[in-house]
Amino acid sequence: MNQSLIFHGNSELLEGPIFDKQYNYLYFVSILDYLVYFYNPQTKELLSVKLDSPVSCIYLLENKKILAASKNGFFEIDFNTLQKKFIFQIDIDDKVRFNDGIKDINGRYIIGTMGYPEVKDNIGKVFSYDKGQYKTIIKNTTISNGLAFSSDNKWLYFIDTPTKKVAKYMYDLTTGNVKFDSYIIELLGAGSPDGMCIDTNGMLWIAEWGGSCVTQWNPNNGKRLQQLDLPCKNVTSCCFDNNLNLYVTTAKSETDNDIYGGGLYYLELNKI
Repeated sequence: MNQSLIFHGNSELLEGPIFDKQYNYLYFVSILDYLVYFYNPQTKELLSVKLDSPVSCIYLLENKKILAASKNGFFEIDFNTLQKKFIFQIDIDDKVRFNDGIKDINGRYIIGTMGYPEVKDNIGKVFSYDKGQYKTIIKNTTISNGLAFSSDNKWLYFIDTPTKKVAKYMYDLTTGNVKFDSYIIELLGAGSPDGMCIDTNGMLWIAEWGGSCVTQWNPNNGKRLQQLDLPCKNVTSCCFDNNLNLYVTTAKSETDNDIYGGGLYYLELNKI
């Protein structure tokens, strides 16, 4: 595996990488800097747009256009023009902010919350937004984090980080409702599960906060398949590109020698 540091902008908390497989672009956020980034792997062009509150995740819209979720609302950002415009808001408590999110194949926006500026137990929720209406689908979370759908869209995998587990929910594509099924993965080491993605074989890849790695798991039997180490403690999320290689975001830690935390990494798992 070849590993390279793509970007290091002294960010405290990089998160939410998402790869646009149609146009070959990467998007990610620096949550506490209120920044949304666009990266073109072919040209190495890097663009950013700043919002006015912590920005947590990105949903793809069209060529160089995305929807970014921030504490003060969901904004459409056009990286062709670097313009932004407010689209909608989900009413949340002043003491929380949005965190990880995902879009289902019918276009619903799913997003979780967590305590902000302080993490508080069971203050978070997971919302579903569709056609101007939103509802709570998961309650009493602490740090709502990684979300991934099974390939048949029948299951939603979800991480509430302090549980150190991955939960599995039945997902109703017609209504957008979920029903808890079971906990399928438990992390027993130093790391806690943060963001995650799913590969073409249905295996889950989990970024480990405090674990200095990304790990691959089989959701069918809960077994860990492999571990990819990174040179920083807090690994926040990951996504695949069209070549099945991984982009990985990280955050700074309080470790004295953590000079690489807060960077964006590229893990070349497959030679092109």
